[in-house]
Amino acid sequence: MKGGASSYGYSAKRRWRGLVIGVLGLVILSMLVPLVFLLGLHNGFRSAGYPSEQQRPTSESRIGYDKYEVRDAWNESEDVLRNFTNNAKNKTFGRGSKHNSQATEVPPRSIAQSLPVKNQNTNVDAAVGLPLYAKDVVDDIGKLCEFKFGSYCHWRQEHREEMKDSMVKKLKDQLFVARAFYPSIAKLPRQDKLSRELKLNIQELERVLSESTTDVDLPPQIAKKLQRMEAAIAKAKLFHVECNNVDKKLRQIYDMTEDEANFHMKQSAFLYQLAVQTMPKSLHCLSMRLTVEYFKSPPNDMKLSMAEKSTDPMLHHYVIFSNNVLASSVVINSTVMHSKESVNQVFHVLTDEQNYFAMKLWFLRNTYKEATVQVLNMESLKLDNHSKATLLHLSLPEEFRVSFHSVDSPPMAPIRTEYMSIFSHSHYLLPKIFQNLNKVVVLDDDVVVQQDLSALWSLDMGGKVNAAVQFCSLRLDQLKKYLGENGYNKNSCAWMSGLNVIDLARWRNLNLTETFQRLAREMTTHEESIEAVALRASLLSFEGLIYAIDGGWILSGLGHDYGIDIEAISKAAILHYNGNMKPWLELGIPKYKHYWKKFLSREDQFLSECNVNS
Repeated sequence: MKGGASSYGYSAKRRWRGLVIGVLGLVILSMLVPLVFLLGLHNGFRSAGYPSEQQRPTSESRIGYDKYEVRDAWNESEDVLRNFTNNAKNKTFGRGSKHNSQATEVPPRSIAQSLPVKNQNTNVDAAVGLPLYAKDVVDDIGKLCEFKFGSYCHWRQEHREEMKDSMVKKLKDQLFVARAFYPSIAKLPRQDKLSRELKLNIQELERVLSESTTDVDLPPQIAKKLQRMEAAIAKAKLFHVECNNVDKKLRQIYDMTEDEANFHMKQSAFLYQLAVQTMPKSLHCLSMRLTVEYFKSPPNDMKLSMAEKSTDPMLHHYVIFSNNVLASSVVINSTVMHSKESVNQVFHVLTDEQNYFAMKLWFLRNTYKEATVQVLNMESLKLDNHSKATLLHLSLPEEFRVSFHSVDSPPMAPIRTEYMSIFSHSHYLLPKIFQNLNKVVVLDDDVVVQQDLSALWSLDMGGKVNAAVQFCSLRLDQLKKYLGENGYNKNSCAWMSGLNVIDLARWRNLNLTETFQRLAREMTTHEESIEAVALRASLLSFEGLIYAIDGGWILSGLGHDYGIDIEAISKAAILHYNGNMKPWLELGIPKYKHYWKKFLSREDQFLSECNVNS
């Protein structure tokens, strides 16, 4: 009995001893953790996100559909903003600064609508995993930006502003440098005075930056405070300090700056895309005013001969797909102004129901010499053997941003970025809409005509269907994994819309509309957009049926390229503003705008009331 009691007492002492040791351990740990944070040692644990210098991510070319950049660029901006918010909750830095513990840039989701091509030279919409300021690509940042964000990068370069609030930024930099040196200086023996000086300067700058976000808000004596900080940092640099701590702090500055630059880049790219894809307020006003005016007092259509002219195959018929009143007006006005005989010209403007009445009133109020203008509502056309679900609506020419290596260029050559426009689904209704016509010229609504086009009607197309400008920097062989291996000449060039002479009689004989619709059905998947399918089906439908127009007929790139030679512009028969920066937008390239604006009808009262000319 006595032995049992002693055994019980011994086990109780062991339990009490274990509890005391556990409590002492927790007390010591609670003292060490704040000490680690005070000395800045918590920054010494490198995150798994730092980029390896041996990593050399490669970039691939792509084709992207720009209309989807708005949605995905905004998603990326939200992701970056979310990362900044999460890191702000978990880390403490200078007031107003942001830091992301992940130093490597996450390969962005495809900024444009993806098309599943994995060809080495022409990967459609491949993801790019390059850091914004990687050492080996500093000289090519502009090229990489263009590859990711398209013409936004040209616009940003042209509109670059001088850095504002440079003093605030300088103060933040000095604050980070001081924080990098302070933990090491605090450990040095007999340097209490310098340690105290650094600490006071850090606290002073933190207080100033907490109250000031711009140079205007800074106190008058800020220059002296900056000098004191610089003097303290200069003294700290004279001592042999632990380089690891300084290196880690400076890495934080680098990572924060890179992440912040990435965030602002994606945010501004989103706003740019939103601006170029949104109808300007003045043009929306014009369309609404014209529509209201039309229903207030429906005009009497005095052109009784329009019906006869619109079906006369002996006349010169031009077709324009557009939902923009001014754009289509400029195309017609510039064509008529440079024509030798306008009496033989008939323009067919195909638009949607929303803009139909505005278009109709505009072209009844404005005359273009002796030319005839017919406005058609795509949504009210009654055609035989058509699919209402997919075809009977207005779809404008599809425009794709193409990043590629030229066929003949070496593998390490810079990537080129161009904008390629091509027929939409609506274009394949032309033979059914104009059943009495044998030939038409199709003009995009973002072109300006500078010479007489009558010579196009005497082209001998040699049995071809579509006379177009070829885009030989991109050949079908580069899209073989996208288009398949057989059924086409792999050396054939891609082609562009903008100016197209169409042999409708030959089109009907070859049943190209049915061919396109069959290919579109076969290629349609849940992942692909209608626009992506139109690109693939159009290239295959017209393969071998393209008549190459001389390149002097049309000059492309005025909607994205700032470097076009003015002499080349003056010699071109047609100017094509393909790209995002259309001439009717505020973001349009200023030096090219006057070629478009000089064909506006500035006397119209609705233009003044809607501030279109301002």
